[in-house]
Amino acid sequence: MSRRPYRLGQRQAAAEKTRARIVSAARALLAAPEGCAGFTVDAVAGRAGVARMTVHNQFGSKGGLLEALFDDLSARGLLGRLRAAFGLPEPREALAALIAAFGGFWHSDRVVIRRIRGLAALDTDFEQAVRAREERRREALRTIIGRIAERYHQPPPDERDEVINVLHTLTSFDTFDNLAGATRSPEEVVPLVCRLARTVLEPHEGASAGGVPEVRPKRRTKRRT
Repeated sequence: MSRRPYRLGQRQAAAEKTRARIVSAARALLAAPEGCAGFTVDAVAGRAGVARMTVHNQFGSKGGLLEALFDDLSARGLLGRLRAAFGLPEPREALAALIAAFGGFWHSDRVVIRRIRGLAALDTDFEQAVRAREERRREALRTIIGRIAERYHQPPPDERDEVINVLHTLTSFDTFDNLAGATRSPEEVVPLVCRLARTVLEPHEGASAGGVPEVRPKRRTKRRT
């Protein structure tokens, strides 16, 4: 029996471990106090214990490394929750779950994500990659709003894009970062975003639809005398 497939398997496993070590080093450098200032290919290579050329061979460029880091963060803190959200049969609950998924994700590595987005402004190719991810979030919202419209016949087609644009803004990192400030947790911010999302949908939904399922104060009615 040839040992060639076994050796190829060993090489592949070693390459994957090296790749993971480089991504982990990139994350650690962006999380450090120096942040973007200390984030260079040489610094990443040194922290990962590999040659600079290894980083280039694995990722092609600094932007490619940042994309891999973003993908790694998403795989750990977002994709599973999004799959669960889309699996919910009630589309309003799916929207609430999507909002919670992104709120938790933005919070999971908030400093690193903020700095990744800052570096995107300095790299045209990477900025386009970040924008592509933003568009995937928009398409996820479009799918859920389509399900809401199919079940509840609202929002009307001519207003759907506007609703999606507002929800896209509400579920963005910038919105979460601003609402969270220095002390708020996802458990505090996500219900707020859900309430804001509800106000976007309420003008387009009947009383039976109920909007995004979030707890909110009941209106007091005056007793007749």
